[in-house]
Amino acid sequence: MSRKPLPWVPSCVAEATSPRRRRTRAGRAWGGSVVGLALAGLLQAAESPREARTWLLSGRYVEAVAAASNHLEAGQADEEWSLILGEGLLTLGRYAEAGRVLTNALTHYPRSIRLRGLAREVLPYLGRAEAARGLTREIIELVAARPFAYRDPADLVTFGRAALDRGADPKQVLERVFSAAQRAEPPLREAGLAAGELALAKRDFALAARQFQQALQRFPNDPDAHWGLARAYAPDDPPRMLEAIAAALRHNSNHVGALLLLAEHHLDGENYAAAEAHLERVLRLNPWQPLAWAGRALIAHLQNLPAREQAARDMALRHWTNNPHVDHFIGRKLSGKYRFAEGAACQRRALTLDPDFLPARAQLALDLLRRGEDAEGWRLMREVEQRDPYDVTAHNFMTLRDTLERFATLTNAHFLLRLPPRDAALYGGRVLDLLARAHAALTARYGATLDQPTRVEMFDDQRDFAVRTFGMPENHGFLGVCFGPVITANSPAARPGRHFNWESMLWHEFAHVVTLHLTRNRMPRWLSEGISVFEERRAHPAWGERLTPAYRDMILGGELTPVANLSAAFLAPPTPRHLQFAYFQSSLVVEFIVHRFGPDTLTALLHTLADGTPINEALARHTLPLAEFETAFAAYARQQAEALAPDLDWEPPPWRASPLDPPALTTGAAVATNNFWTLTRRVADLMESREWTAAHALLEYLTRAFPEHTGPESAWRQLARVCRELGDPAGERAAWSALAERDDEAVDAYLRLCELAAADGDWPAVRLNAERYLAVDPLVPAPWRFLARAGEALPNAPTAAAAWRALLELEPANPAEAHFGLARALHQLGDPAARRHVLLALEQAPRHREALRLLRTLHAAARPVPPTAGAAPSSAAAP
Repeated sequence: MSRKPLPWVPSCVAEATSPRRRRTRAGRAWGGSVVGLALAGLLQAAESPREARTWLLSGRYVEAVAAASNHLEAGQADEEWSLILGEGLLTLGRYAEAGRVLTNALTHYPRSIRLRGLAREVLPYLGRAEAARGLTREIIELVAARPFAYRDPADLVTFGRAALDRGADPKQVLERVFSAAQRAEPPLREAGLAAGELALAKRDFALAARQFQQALQRFPNDPDAHWGLARAYAPDDPPRMLEAIAAALRHNSNHVGALLLLAEHHLDGENYAAAEAHLERVLRLNPWQPLAWAGRALIAHLQNLPAREQAARDMALRHWTNNPHVDHFIGRKLSGKYRFAEGAACQRRALTLDPDFLPARAQLALDLLRRGEDAEGWRLMREVEQRDPYDVTAHNFMTLRDTLERFATLTNAHFLLRLPPRDAALYGGRVLDLLARAHAALTARYGATLDQPTRVEMFDDQRDFAVRTFGMPENHGFLGVCFGPVITANSPAARPGRHFNWESMLWHEFAHVVTLHLTRNRMPRWLSEGISVFEERRAHPAWGERLTPAYRDMILGGELTPVANLSAAFLAPPTPRHLQFAYFQSSLVVEFIVHRFGPDTLTALLHTLADGTPINEALARHTLPLAEFETAFAAYARQQAEALAPDLDWEPPPWRASPLDPPALTTGAAVATNNFWTLTRRVADLMESREWTAAHALLEYLTRAFPEHTGPESAWRQLARVCRELGDPAGERAAWSALAERDDEAVDAYLRLCELAAADGDWPAVRLNAERYLAVDPLVPAPWRFLARAGEALPNAPTAAAAWRALLELEPANPAEAHFGLARALHQLGDPAARRHVLLALEQAPRHREALRLLRTLHAAARPVPPTAGAAPSSAAAP
């Protein structure tokens, strides 16, 4: 559908802010009669349309329908009563009755566009979608012919919605129609709602949130506005979404949209019982509600119940047989569970029912791009942008495509890597090497044979990563995401000053590739994340989430999430720590399975899930019934927590509850206790007062009692500093080494170890720690320079050459050094490019003596050898 300008510029827009002037037909009939006026007053006092509409908003649909029916049957052919009755019947699923009411009302009010607007919503459920489109044309034509008659703000909103359906420019509708209606006095709730719905339709969630917040300023108790706000928060702020849903249900406990959104949230968290309960509430109100039946079809699909799924889908399409929203919803939620092939099939079904349904086309494009089917995916996304230039996601993706076209592409037997050219030159080869090791280890461990190369895209801008991953530039804290055959990731350049180990991250994501492939994407989120974190720990002693004092407290404090609900722990965690704990707990469940039942059990579990078996049934088949499994795992988790530094007392001292004014601690008090918190406080006091010897004694005890302590407050880090202050380089190196073995992001430790090892001539240690540093940040010169020196000293010319090349990419302060180092390494490798780089070194430093000597050596090697006496010329013919 192409954009079209508004068919008219409503001259009455400026007047739309005046009070409503329309009068009902009944009022005109009674206007000159004293008896009529008295009767009208009695009717208004008994029950007015305003009161009945309040009932609709609060969820008293049956009462509102009864009141409207009574008034209309009493002979009040009133437009407002007809609208109330039609809306109530539509909400309750009484579509045929709603159609008759609106048809009758239009005979009394043939020029009403509000009645036509409501009828447009009803007619598709009566198999009359074409008639609904005809009503849209009628609304446009009526307003164009008599604009002065439709200056009421409610009419403006109806006209704006019809104009959008006819392809009018959304920005014009928002600015010239909805905004005018929003300025009305008294205020009209529908105006703010319409503006918010328009923003939601364009997936501009930030604008939608602002529109609904403005509506709530004028109508704080409006459940529809709270529901709109919840949908605006849904993509990236689940806790606030849940707050908004709760607010909507406080004002209308029967709000169909809020109940469906809450069911959707429970579906995302794999809590199907809770989702069913909310869907049942909806179906008690409207036995034919399409999205409620679509939700039931989705649950049946996820539980591998195809007959029940088909029956539910048939019910969803019972009245509106070509409703594209049904399959679009099912497919969107399947894609949210990384079942992109199934989701794409649903979107194709939706487009078969309605080829012009752009949401399905956009979702299909996303699904295909996430499966690596780029040609069709990009074509569909461009079609969406061309037909709706205001679709934010489509616009973001087409802008991103220009960025992707500038990326470099590196390949090996199993991977296609795309990343910015500078990143490719610096560490692209290291990425491919890491991925090759991951492929060899994980495919062998799980017996997986991947049927296509894995695509990995690394972005140096977080916003580009977020658009590629989520469709919007807001990043939700993710470093990488795996869709199956496609991995998207932040490069180290995307998070300046915020270190992370990109090797660990990519290993984690490739583990997802393997497990998603084995299960055909049919696995709960907790198991998928748990295996990936577990495989990180298997691959490297410093990788992955590990037991910390905070996690110990959460386990022993009763904060374990039941395994049956563990996927939900990722959706709306109360704090970032709770989210990280969900990853750790999931990995602990996987560790428990492997420890208790053996590694083959984990692989067998994955194969069972691939057959469509629900996770609880699969667990019971291969381990224990769920209730017994929960009990056994909880005991295992408590055992692990209690085993964390058992010689230390972990009870928080009273002063930790009010740390702003902690009491002074004496040396004797610190020595006499094994309380972790008291000891660490005492160490901090001693270091601040420069009592290095006393601090050293306490730190030696802490590192023996809790050697796994990592992070900024690690006792190893403090011990290294104390040893340096005491002039003990061996002790300092030992402390940094202990930390480096356990902490995969300790760049300060890696750099200092390079310095100390180089001073000791320990070049293998220099190389080890330089490479540790590069696994976190390959965009700084220091580790490359140390790696180059180590390559020269070991000697390892390929390592030296690669490091000097990377250093040149970083534009070092002394390029002559880097060019000369590269020339020397290339000469050892017999690469003729050595001559070019030695000349570049001399260009920067003409008196560089070593470069001059190397140049003479290269000239001598290139000089032809004179023939010996009696030898035949090289051009002589063979005998």
